[in-house]
Amino acid sequence: MSRQMTGAEMVITALRDQGVDVLFGYPGGSVLPIYDEIFKQEKIRHVLVRHEQGAVHAAEGYARSTGKVGAVLVTSGPGATNAVTGLADAMMDSIPLVCITGQVPTHLIGNDAFQECDTVGITRPCTKHNWLVKRIEDLSRILHEAFHVARSGRPGPVVVDIPKDVQFAVGTYVGPKNIQHKTYRPKIKGDLEAIRHAVTMMGKAHRPVFYTGGGVINSGPIASQLLRELVRTTGFPITSTLMGLGAYPANDDMFLGMLGMHGTLEANMAMHDADLIVCVGARFDDRITGRLDAFAPHAKKIHIDIDPSSINKIIKVDCPIVGDVAHVLEDMLRLWKSTQPEVDKKALKAWWGKIEAWRARKCLAYRASDTVIKPQYAIQRLYEATRGRDTYITTEVGQHQMWAAQFFRFDEPNRWMTSGGLGTMGYGIPAAVGVQMAHPKSLVVDIAGEASVMMTMQEISTAVQYRLPIKIFILNNHYMGMVRQWQELLHGGRYSESYSEALPDFVKLADAFGGVGIRCEKPNDLDAAIAEMIAVDKPVIFDCIVDPAENCFPMIPSGKAHNEMLFGEAVEDIGSVIDEKGKMLV
Repeated sequence: MSRQMTGAEMVITALRDQGVDVLFGYPGGSVLPIYDEIFKQEKIRHVLVRHEQGAVHAAEGYARSTGKVGAVLVTSGPGATNAVTGLADAMMDSIPLVCITGQVPTHLIGNDAFQECDTVGITRPCTKHNWLVKRIEDLSRILHEAFHVARSGRPGPVVVDIPKDVQFAVGTYVGPKNIQHKTYRPKIKGDLEAIRHAVTMMGKAHRPVFYTGGGVINSGPIASQLLRELVRTTGFPITSTLMGLGAYPANDDMFLGMLGMHGTLEANMAMHDADLIVCVGARFDDRITGRLDAFAPHAKKIHIDIDPSSINKIIKVDCPIVGDVAHVLEDMLRLWKSTQPEVDKKALKAWWGKIEAWRARKCLAYRASDTVIKPQYAIQRLYEATRGRDTYITTEVGQHQMWAAQFFRFDEPNRWMTSGGLGTMGYGIPAAVGVQMAHPKSLVVDIAGEASVMMTMQEISTAVQYRLPIKIFILNNHYMGMVRQWQELLHGGRYSESYSEALPDFVKLADAFGGVGIRCEKPNDLDAAIAEMIAVDKPVIFDCIVDPAENCFPMIPSGKAHNEMLFGEAVEDIGSVIDEKGKMLV
């Protein structure tokens, strides 16, 4: 398909041809020609956010819950710079986005024109690739290239910066057929000999563990299905990073829970004592490895990743496999079945015995209370209330995020949207907007903290405008909880600027926005209040007042190894405590 049209028309036509149905953005002078074209059509729905950071986070939520590329449109200067936090977040967590930014006319570039900034220079460190389009002849090709780069290989955000005169210019639109980047050709199929070697290593292992990450989810639903089959076929235990939750069912007995700084004892000790680690779509980041010189000291390591730059970047591995997770797992499973390695069943049984001993310590247990809501209990009751429902969870960043990862049990991929690598406070509300736009009939809950939620609270207005019944479930402990915890444990209890003062009345705030506010302060009232929240067909702010002194355990202190974990009092003492599945322990 090729025909004459303006640059602004090309943008909308390219978005349509790339399958975009929702565009998150905020208008301004340098993108008005594109907004004029949006006005003239009905196939792409535009969502007007209240801040450009919110546009990118909303696109992230949309992308992560659907597997599609998220699309963003913002103006030049402050519009582009406001989007940078979201772009950096998407880059760290490998989320496919195309962000189109307006730019001043080409003849004004470099003259400090009104609302000019070097968008390409500013976004280069936080995008997979970016383009400044100076000629109308290049525009349609670059737009299609942008989607190709964003979605292929290790996914990530890209920026297309379009000067205003290019938007007005007339040229020939070229469709997306056979569009490829000249130099970006990611390797999809893994080396078969390397996979064969990995299967041999797996067959000889006595203490193996699968260490899985967000790359499994990014690879698509087939990757998760193949992972499940491989785990059950081998009989090996499996753990997951924060970003990989849901790729393997949390309620399956072979799942050890999340690993890392706030992971379970059984997951972290399995990694520490393993003689073989099979890393699938994860990148050995610092929150997982702890102290590098003490990380998995007895283990040989297999690393499957589509990004060759991740291989041997942090941890030297014994068997690197570059390729798409789904393709590699398919070959690995086929070779395992055809070669039928003679696994030492006695050694594997003994390994599971050690794991069950760690698991028996109930490392997520916490002290029960009849008078104050424990944050862990609030997550458990939310989980139980939403079981069996078509539910998606987003989070802000902090203690509440880690409690959600520990106590909300995900059995399917693409249901868990959180900011992992960048740790962006304020992520959850706009991400929930994006998820709800993609899944209008589903239940979407942002598990939040009262500090994080204030950073992008303006996006409640977006939810109200578009009738998106998102639920904002605030664990309100009147502190920047994780900051307070570190200050208590590592800085002598000097709580410098971590108390949340001058908080709004969240119930009144919800009403002011046109939503519904609910407050709950007593454990016995929690189930009924959560049921009310779910039943309301409007945006809800749920102010759940929780124990302000509760800390998030287990915890590996910064700079420590996996076997140097800290635990809460309930794990060490005998008393009335609740385990991670909500059962009373005596």
